[in-house]
Amino acid sequence: MASQTSTMSTQPKEVHSGVGVLDKTTLILDALERGPATLAQLVNETGLARPTAHRLAMALECHRFIVRDQHGRFTLGSRFAELAAAAGEDRLLTASEPILQTLLDRTGESAQIYRRQGDMRVCIASVERASGLRDSIPVGAMLSMEAGSAAHILLAWEDPEQMHQGLRHSRFTAATLNAVRKRGWAESVNEREHGVSSVSAPIRNAAGQVIAAISISGPTDRMGMTPGRHFAPLVMSAGKYLSDALAKAQGGYQFH
Repeated sequence: MASQTSTMSTQPKEVHSGVGVLDKTTLILDALERGPATLAQLVNETGLARPTAHRLAMALECHRFIVRDQHGRFTLGSRFAELAAAAGEDRLLTASEPILQTLLDRTGESAQIYRRQGDMRVCIASVERASGLRDSIPVGAMLSMEAGSAAHILLAWEDPEQMHQGLRHSRFTAATLNAVRKRGWAESVNEREHGVSSVSAPIRNAAGQVIAAISISGPTDRMGMTPGRHFAPLVMSAGKYLSDALAKAQGGYQFH
């Protein structure tokens, strides 16, 4: 009973714009911004009638504003990242293009940026090798948070409860995340997919919170069994530049 009271007390105040269906849709999106939710949880958090919540969730899923995770829960979809890119107002995306291209030029490997969406991570920016073996991940691709160096980064600085939940089905351990926090970067070898390795570093906002991960990925045969040893300094430097770009507008870029 106490937990129900606590849940209700954290519900956001409903905003009335005069367009009822839009107000109700926004309640669902606000709830999913806090994390994945079942239909029952959406009903509880929004106060909407179950048929209404179900109808709106189905419509949002149809338009890719929300998707289902591997547990069947609703979570925010890739459409938001696509709209942000199209609008050209996302400072991270604006700053990331030359950085990703420089990472590709310096390392010879594909480079990506991921943001977390519930139990998934979405690729919001990507550059690919022109030829040869590569790990092709297009913008908008949804990958699991259960494996991969970007998943390590996006989970390592979460609060203890979120971290514990994220580790329940992961292919890595709490010790892995502890090492990531200490050294500031992550690597994975044959973890997300056999024959694929990656190195990732955090991107932080002005408050120092990790909001995204920058990565390079490619065949293990080419990147080696300890890719972080060779590539971590470059990836970390790229992540720091983008973190600085989010804190204040900067002209030009350079990292070593």
